[in-house]
Amino acid sequence: MHKLLTTQHKWLVTGCAGFIGSNLLETLLKAGQQVVGLDNFATGHQRNLDEVQALVTPAQWANFSFINGDIRNLSSCQQACAGVDYVLHQAALGSVPRSINDPITTNDTNIGGFLNMLVAARDAGVKRFVYAASSSTYGDHPALPKVEDVIGKPLSPYAITKYVNELYADVFSRSYGFHCVGLRYFNVFGPRQDPNGAYAAVIPKWTAAMIAGQDVVINGDGETSRDFCFVANAVQANIKAALANIEQSEVFNVAVGDRTSLNSLFNAIAATLAENGVQYSKTPVYAAFRPGDVRHSQADISKATTILGYQPQYRILDGLKQAMPWYIKQP
Repeated sequence: MHKLLTTQHKWLVTGCAGFIGSNLLETLLKAGQQVVGLDNFATGHQRNLDEVQALVTPAQWANFSFINGDIRNLSSCQQACAGVDYVLHQAALGSVPRSINDPITTNDTNIGGFLNMLVAARDAGVKRFVYAASSSTYGDHPALPKVEDVIGKPLSPYAITKYVNELYADVFSRSYGFHCVGLRYFNVFGPRQDPNGAYAAVIPKWTAAMIAGQDVVINGDGETSRDFCFVANAVQANIKAALANIEQSEVFNVAVGDRTSLNSLFNAIAATLAENGVQYSKTPVYAAFRPGDVRHSQADISKATTILGYQPQYRILDGLKQAMPWYIKQP
């Protein structure tokens, strides 16, 4: 993938202190790129930036400049976009439950902030605007696998915000000739994904619980399934989307095309921990289904494969093996 990065460009990564953002930052700096980062630490962490700094050389780190700012502030977005070639827009308030509990803040950040970033990037003459879209856009449409041009009704305020992002991107392409690429992430996981808090994603949350010998709670009967995607796959998709020769706004699924039930995931995490010397013998605790959750999710990745040349390098077990040492060493 680094072969794509033969020339130094200037990149903006919004949400650079977050999970996916910090992984993008690490990859770009290691490839000798210049990176501007924008984050307000609403869900990101200074420790993620510190970890990236420890993983790159001092010369690579010198190519990074950080802006402590909020995408809800247009001037921060304008400052961040100045002189930038490519924007990788990851900043958002994730989580379906969070959006159900607080739809106003989710809307302000994910729609108002997104529009600020679009306007700032357009006005700065950015070459390509790549943004984090979401598999939640498929909503209640039952068909599997999920194909980009067939969606249902949104099931949460979060899903609405991510769909509106796609509509805005399409309108900016038609109205201003400003072409954007949306990446519909399917359950991305990996190092630097926060295991703490009410809205933690399932893999870091369960892994941390197992390491601590605590109960693991499964919402529903455990047969709910997801297409889990290791973060390195998402990083690859972002860079390929930025550099692709695309003449209109597009959206692509970013996943591996697999479907793993929560029960299978539970067993896979326990087995991978055991391979790393951590034994977990408890059985899961089953609770009620979560409101707003879709029952099954699986991506058709043929569009991304054909147009972007996207080739996921890690399936779920590969990703768990890669991520587990990081989870284990967390305090």
